[in-house]
Amino acid sequence: MTWSFRIARIAGTDVKVHITFLLLVAWWAVSGYQEGGTAGAVHATGLLLSLFTCVLLHEFGHILMARRFGVRTPDVILLPIGGVARLERIPDKPREELLIALAGPFVTLILAAVFYGWLVLTGQSITDSPSDNLAHTPLVNALLAMNVVLLVFNLIPAFPMDGGRVLRALLASKLGFVKATRIAASIGQGLAILAGVYGLFKPEPFLVLIALFVFLGAATEAAAVETRMAGEGIRIEQMMVTRFETIPIHARLRLAVDLLLSGEQREFPVVDNSGRVEGILTRESLIKGLAERGSESTVGEAMISPVPALPVGLEFETAVGRLRSSGLPALPVVGPSGELVGLLTMDNVSDLIMVRRAVSKR
Repeated sequence: MTWSFRIARIAGTDVKVHITFLLLVAWWAVSGYQEGGTAGAVHATGLLLSLFTCVLLHEFGHILMARRFGVRTPDVILLPIGGVARLERIPDKPREELLIALAGPFVTLILAAVFYGWLVLTGQSITDSPSDNLAHTPLVNALLAMNVVLLVFNLIPAFPMDGGRVLRALLASKLGFVKATRIAASIGQGLAILAGVYGLFKPEPFLVLIALFVFLGAATEAAAVETRMAGEGIRIEQMMVTRFETIPIHARLRLAVDLLLSGEQREFPVVDNSGRVEGILTRESLIKGLAERGSESTVGEAMISPVPALPVGLEFETAVGRLRSSGLPALPVVGPSGELVGLLTMDNVSDLIMVRRAVSKR
């Protein structure tokens, strides 16, 4: 996700913070300061960071359970509306997804029980609810209440939240993954629309934001599953571009301009004298090179390098996942000896998916 940066790496997973989360921290600190001065700002900020520590533990419940089934989690991102753990792939079996989906709420339940137990052991009042005054909200009471809310909220069967994933896993065992995803996504979007309308008339801007997140997340997840199913059984050799132009690393950018304007190719592998891939020249990097250095500068000065090369034999999901993770519109495909044999582009992947979907509907 763009606009996010890494703050830690825990058990092989990057912990990232979205820039908007910092805005939320600043807002809470200012609100606390207005209500209780410097001490109020520190208390409000500590309360928010404690809550998001609970959110992070919730996400690591998913991560550690996913790891048991061989599913890696490259990163988890903290957003103003919560955390998102990005699984490298969707679990193969409905039972695996069910356990992964329930692991997060289970951690939240344990946390709520710990906070409840602490209040009981220390003789504090459990009935005290969090105050609207951030500077004077009791920390443990607030964390207990917020974890209960988080638990209930996450178990609402609105895909892509945990409750929606539980629903999909239960449906998938009977209806198959694609149909189960469509049903769970439709339910999630329906609930999001209701919540959004309610938030507009209440008005509750934060509820509208959450509803928008759920609506878009459900659509994205449904599209990702359909893409995965459309590419089932396909390897990279069947979807790569085999007719393409390469550009020598020492060529002038004016040659790249001629190639760009003479055909439909938009990304060009850059090779050395022996034909080895040195980088890739995209349309955007070409335009930037022309603007900064002129048409007589070399391709090597404007290309993107290094770029990950995709080996022959990769399965569809792995190849597309690596292409998306690179952030580039195309990646070179190389043979066993490292020779360039093809080019994988997002346009070609999209065309293949459309063809497969059209054929499957007949």
